[in-house]
Amino acid sequence: MDLISHVTILGGVCTRSVLVARCGRAAVDRALREGVLVRVARGRYALRTASAAVSAAAALGGVISMRSAAQRHGWGQKLVPDKPDVTFPRNHHLSRSARAIVVPHWSDIDPEDIVDGMTGVRRTLVDCMRMLPLEESVPIVDSALRAGDVTLAELRAIARSMRGRGRARAIAVAAMASARAANPYESTLRAIASTVPGLSVLPQPAVQISETLVLHPDLADLALGIVIEAESFEWHGKRAALTRDCVRYNAFTILGWTVIRFSWEQVMFEPAYVLTVLEGAVALARRHANVARAPVDRAA
Repeated sequence: MDLISHVTILGGVCTRSVLVARCGRAAVDRALREGVLVRVARGRYALRTASAAVSAAAALGGVISMRSAAQRHGWGQKLVPDKPDVTFPRNHHLSRSARAIVVPHWSDIDPEDIVDGMTGVRRTLVDCMRMLPLEESVPIVDSALRAGDVTLAELRAIARSMRGRGRARAIAVAAMASARAANPYESTLRAIASTVPGLSVLPQPAVQISETLVLHPDLADLALGIVIEAESFEWHGKRAALTRDCVRYNAFTILGWTVIRFSWEQVMFEPAYVLTVLEGAVALARRHANVARAPVDRAA
């Protein structure tokens, strides 16, 4: 897997140390020299689309916003948009040719909400929570929490302070936000799982396997006994990692957990399949629970 693919899977943004560990120092330095990779925040790097957003917004008289602003802040997300999100004043006219190179939004933004040509932390979070689908907004707010750019209490206060359209959605996003998700991939999977009736998952919960072994699955419904793992062959395909995974999955299975595994491609591009599998896992867990509670005819 090349450097661009690694950054894409990591949500479009990652730290230098993570990227060096996956691709090597020489590849990272070369990407920086060639402009494939740009520094967007202290210790955080993004693909060159982050710089393209700056140029497009400046040329058209708009402000970098939403997903593009999130990338500039150094937050990972489900998928980096092909065209930059740019917000314009409500009375701003945009030509057809300009609309072809950006994703335009119209809103009046207070001057104090603009930092270096983009929406600041608070306004970016507000816009993303208010306007993006759950599977896009959750990875962004999770990443902002991991980066330390906002606390969970602050995020929830921001959502509660909002007024008008999208407030209920923002409150729901803030309620499920967590810094414990390892990456936007896991956050996207959690967002999809949250829409399955009867399924209530936690990110990276501690599961006591034995007196000496505690495992942290990517997601788990502790009541139903369902473990959900976000898999990547590139990260787990080496022999030692494969052995650890076998130990991990066998431990859950022996204790009666249902283990479900999804690839990055399935989570990003086949959400209907993910939903179908998770709905089936919930139904299976309920059937097992009913069998366990059924009375036994000891006279038989």
